[in-house]
Amino acid sequence: MGLFGWLRRSGSAGNHRIDAWRREWERAAAAGDALAAASLRADLEARPPMADDVEIEEEMLDGLDRLVALLGELQASRVPSVETTHRVVGTDICHYSAPASMPEDPAQPSGRLLLTGTRAVFIGGAKLTAVPWHMAARALHGERDVLLVRTDGSAVYRFRCNSYADALCGAALARHLIDAARQRR
Repeated sequence: MGLFGWLRRSGSAGNHRIDAWRREWERAAAAGDALAAASLRADLEARPPMADDVEIEEEMLDGLDRLVALLGELQASRVPSVETTHRVVGTDICHYSAPASMPEDPAQPSGRLLLTGTRAVFIGGAKLTAVPWHMAARALHGERDVLLVRTDGSAVYRFRCNSYADALCGAALARHLIDAARQRR
């Protein structure tokens, strides 16, 4: 599918099915709904297909599957642990590591987003960005983005991930770590 086919695909009158599918995916991702994931997969694999190219929707489903698995682990009190050699992590346990960028930064640096037990850290560009969990009000996801909102309202940090799975899991894990920091207070 060429560039113009991709542009026509989103929001065109002929693609009500794909638009409805994406709205249902958003609801399922917000709820971490495994049953909805199975239904969405069946809809995507139906004949005739919803669209000529469903690569993005397949990536979205992969992200939803990984989110559901992560939420199961978190509900069982199993927080993932990731090996990292980054000095900035220090003695903290790293729970998440993914390539990311900061699109709002004028330099738009690319680097790595790390989530530890005490903070979110972005390593990339000329400066380090760190948000301690006790200073984070909430974590959100939007498409391939993880957003962290500071409690004092002074900043919203947007980290653009390379995949829906990284963004969904990063935001879910950040919410879990924010809640854990609140419980320790």
